[in-house]
Order: sequence, then structure tokens, then C-alpha cells
Amino acid sequence: MSFLAPIGFAALAIAIPILLLYMLRLRRREVLISSTFLWRQVVQDTEANTPWQRLRRNLLLFLQLLILLLLVLALARPFITVPTISAGKIALLVDASASMTATDVAGESRFSAAIEQARQIVNNMNPQDIISLIRVADIAEPLTAYTADKNELRRALDSVSVSYGAADWDTALTLAAAGASGAENFSIVMISDGGVGEAASLPANIPQPIYVPVGESANNIAITALATRSLAGGAPQLFAQVTNYGDSRAEISLVIRLDDVLRLSRSGAIPPRSQLPIPFDEPITEPFETLSATLTFDNDVEDFLELDNRAWTVQNVVHTRRVYYVSSSQNLFLEQALRSLPGVQTFRGAAENRSLPGEPFDLYVFDSWLPNQLPAGDMLLVNPPNSTPIFTVGATLPASDEIGIADEESAITSFVDLDEMSLLAYRAVEAGWARALARAEGGAILLAGEVNAQQIAILPFDLRDSNLPLLIAWPVLMANLLDWFSPADIVSLPHGLSVGDVLVISPPLLAESIRVTTPDGSAHELPIAGDRVAFANTDQLGLYLLEILQDGEVTSAQRFAVNLFGAGESEIRPVPQADLRLGGALAAADADEELGTQEFWKWLALAALLLLAIEWYAYHRRLQAPTLLGSTRGPIRFPWARLRSS
Repeated sequence: MSFLAPIGFAALAIAIPILLLYMLRLRRREVLISSTFLWRQVVQDTEANTPWQRLRRNLLLFLQLLILLLLVLALARPFITVPTISAGKIALLVDASASMTATDVAGESRFSAAIEQARQIVNNMNPQDIISLIRVADIAEPLTAYTADKNELRRALDSVSVSYGAADWDTALTLAAAGASGAENFSIVMISDGGVGEAASLPANIPQPIYVPVGESANNIAITALATRSLAGGAPQLFAQVTNYGDSRAEISLVIRLDDVLRLSRSGAIPPRSQLPIPFDEPITEPFETLSATLTFDNDVEDFLELDNRAWTVQNVVHTRRVYYVSSSQNLFLEQALRSLPGVQTFRGAAENRSLPGEPFDLYVFDSWLPNQLPAGDMLLVNPPNSTPIFTVGATLPASDEIGIADEESAITSFVDLDEMSLLAYRAVEAGWARALARAEGGAILLAGEVNAQQIAILPFDLRDSNLPLLIAWPVLMANLLDWFSPADIVSLPHGLSVGDVLVISPPLLAESIRVTTPDGSAHELPIAGDRVAFANTDQLGLYLLEILQDGEVTSAQRFAVNLFGAGESEIRPVPQADLRLGGALAAADADEELGTQEFWKWLALAALLLLAIEWYAYHRRLQAPTLLGSTRGPIRFPWARLRSS
């Protein structure tokens, strides 16, 4: 055993004044007694008249010296060397993903076991070690800077919480690797069940992380799919899927509630490590807004993760959108694309008539044709023949096969690949309000933007002068354009969200703010500063309520669901040390060649406090004198006798 602060032994000098106090002559005090007969021996005691006394056996003196010794030892901070994970500069990563809520570790959660592992690493760190604690959830979050303060690290561990989403190990490992700069002895320690996904490779000069595995069992049954779908005017259809990730056959029951009212149930048996699709053949005829599913099991079924035993969805109805289409010639590519889009009702106008019908439409599509006066609604203009007050058509540009996406962040160009597209000719178009989403060598071939409260997109070429209609990008582009022009809902979420996903909201033009209420009842007010609003607080499982506010009143509302779908978290099988790979390399096993320190000063201080309580009790017991009726505290005084003693 060694001591971190041996200078603390200097406090033993306090024992000298304690001994002197017991050796000094006691002060005399007067006590009234009934008779001096029983006190003759005290009167004859000559030591009472000497300034110094010989030390006698005294319980209080022994306790006080023992208390002093324990306190001095605590000040000296005794320790022993114990094997530890690592030493030096340590990035300590604690997995806080949803799979860590599994309760297969001695009746407690994996996260609790991981926190205890991290606490042991902190307790055993050397005085010269520094540790940075990083919580790895859907967002990698540093909880402390690199510090040697064990109390700060313990407070951070006490405050950390588990999340309901997947862990972002790519960001966490990159963040941890940044701490290697300037460090001679640097280590990354990750405490996890091994569900790291496709973690990126670490820099070549950074050692592989030391992996501390947590978890014991793979038994888990989860709802991995839940969806409703209905065509315009039709009853919604329901589909669900349950997956058994464990190694034993499981009997399950799936209970369906419509707006929190029990309506349907299905039962079945799932073999180990397999899926069970649960189709509901009959459509749901009764109206509903939300739908929830709950898994129940037989008593002998082991299921260690509860988060994926429930799922939610909202009724997904395809709304009919009215499209007015006019073409100067028969363009089969454009007509077929409009017919193939779900929920689109197309009305074809005559090119000879330059006027528009009086009834409004959700979208106007003009191909190589323009009316005398542009409508006040949204427009898709293909090969516009002439300029208008809102855009200018320029010269014809030559052929090009160097075509690419100019704005990959736009929802219109999402999943659109134009690398194989080629053009025979196209027109130069200038519109200050529009963004160029796709470009050829000479200029933009796809423009989109908003002007006069209208959304307008322009394709300045004849579709028959390109191979675009023959590419898979064509139907994808048309579907994206239709959703951009007139989305069926405030948010388009056909498959719902996962924890941590960012929700992109397209508010109406007259909306002033957006309010999102989370499953726990918390309300989030979102100001509208553009044509898109992002909501990122999707850290809870369940149903959310989105409301559009105008003049303080709710003008429209929509619900959406956040679920734990996917094998990344429901597959809770712990990954052994020999199997965990990061960037193609094996993670290092926990090594025991490093030595840490384990201190005992807290236990010594606690023992000193306990002895202090015993000493206080013994002292007050000595102040009690026996009487015929019991005991009385303090000096006993009688009026008929007086004795002067020391």
C-alpha cells in the first residue's frame, strides 16, 4: 500500500495536545453531597494536588486517538495498484442507444451496467490520467472535457441518461480520435453491446478502441413494421410485421387499437431469428386518426427490450389533386407520367383556346404552350415558347451531355440521377426568383422557385429532344415535383420517422408559426422564416401533434409517429470482443497490463465519523450518575454537604 499525500501524516502531531490535556491537573469544582464518608479515598488522592497526572487507561482517550489516526490516514490518501483498462489520456465512450435499455444483465439494464463499468474506470484512474466522457446516442455528446477530477466525472456519470434512438458511432469515434492530438499515451475505451453499425475507419495513427462488452442475451421480439394505406375514396388497409431476434420459438399476440380503443388482435408463433408478416385482409371500415399496436407474450417468453413492443402510425390517405394540362402537341411522356402519379386527377385543355377555365386547379402543366394570361396557381412549364412578365426566354443553346444536379439539398432533386442524360437543344431562361436545380454546360435545365405566392418550375427544353423520359430519373422527378407543388399533407411521412430524424415541414403561405406537441405533452413553438421549417426534437417514441397557427388560432393539424423500427437496436445480441469490427479492423480487447489506483480515504473518513459518534455517546454516558430512581445527567447537588474535589 502506498500514499498519494504522505504529508498528511504531519497531522499526527495533534495527538500531543490531546495527551497533554489528559495529563494536566484537573480543575477543582464544588459538588454538594450528603456525606463525605464514601469520598474519603478521593479526598486522600494526592494526585489531585499535583499539576501533572499519570496517564491511566481511558476509553475516551483511546477513541480520540483512534479517530485522529483514521483522519490522518484519510488525509494521506492510501491506495493500492489494481489492473485498469487503460491509462494516460482516455476518451471514454458510453453507449446510450435504445438497445442499452435491455434488462438482461442481472435484472438491471445494460445502460446501468455500462455506467457502473465507467465508474470503475474513473475510480481506478491514476492521478496523472485524464478522461473525457462521451455519451453516444443519436447525437454524440461530450459530457466533460479531459479532466483528472474524479468528482466531475462521477457527477457526469450520475446525470447521463439513455436515449430511444440509434447510436451515432461515426461521429463519436471521430470526436474521440480528435483527442489524440499531442498525447503520448492515448486510448479510446468504448462500453457498448457492440451495435455500432457501419462505423467509419479511424485515422491510421489512432489505435483501435478498447471494447468493453455489455449484455448477455439476444432474446427480443419486436414490431418491425406497421403501416396503413388507402387510395382516394377507399378504406385503409393495415399491415404489420413482428420479428423474433432470439434463439427460441415465441408465441405472440398483436393487439391493434384505433384512437386508443381496442379493435383487432392477431396471434401466431414465430420461429427463432425469423419474421412474421401479419396482413389484415379486411379493410378498416370505421373512421380513425391514429393506430397503435402492442405485443403481448406467453409467460415463458423472454423479451428483454420493451421499447419495440409498441408502434404507432397515422391514417395515410392519398388526397386527390386536380391538374390542368395543356400541350401544343401530343406529348405521351408527360401525359403518362401524370396518369401514373397516385391521387392525381388530370384535366386536359385545348391548345387552340388561349384562355383558362374559371375554376381553380391545384397545378397547371403547360407543354410548349402558354395562355394569354398566366394563372394564379402553381405551374410546371415545359419548353415555354415565349417570355412572360415573370421570366425571360433567351436563345437556343447547343446539345450537351454534361448534365448534373446543381442543388442536391432540394426535395425536387432527391434521388434524381441525371448523369446519363443528354440534350439535343434547350433554351436559356432567366428568372431572378428561381434556383437552378440542374445544369448543362451552357446553363440551367431545371429551375424552380416561388414568386407572387406561386410555386413555379421550368424545364426549358422539349422532352422529345432528350433521353430524360427513358431514364428512371423521369418518374422520380415528376413525383418529387408534384409533392413540392401540392403536398398531400403538411408533412409527407409515408413510413413515419425514427428517433433522431429531422422533420421537414412545408407550412402554408399564410401560416405564422408552427406548434409541435411531443408524446410527453411538451409543446415546441417553431417560427416560420422560410418555405421550410425543420423540427429535430424527435427523441421520444409515440405520436406527435403538428399544428399550424395563424392569428393565434389553429388552422390545420396533423399527427405523425416516431417508432423504433429497424434491426440496429432491436437486434440486441451482444457482439463478442473477437467479432466487433470498426472500419474493417478488430476492436482491441480490454487489456489488463495497465495499472490504476484504488483509494480508501472515503472508508477511513466514514470509520472516523462512526467512532466520533461512539465517543460522543461514551462521553455523555460518563456524565450520568446512578440514583435510587435511575440516572440523572450533569452534576448532582445536595444542600447538606459540600466536597471540594479535583
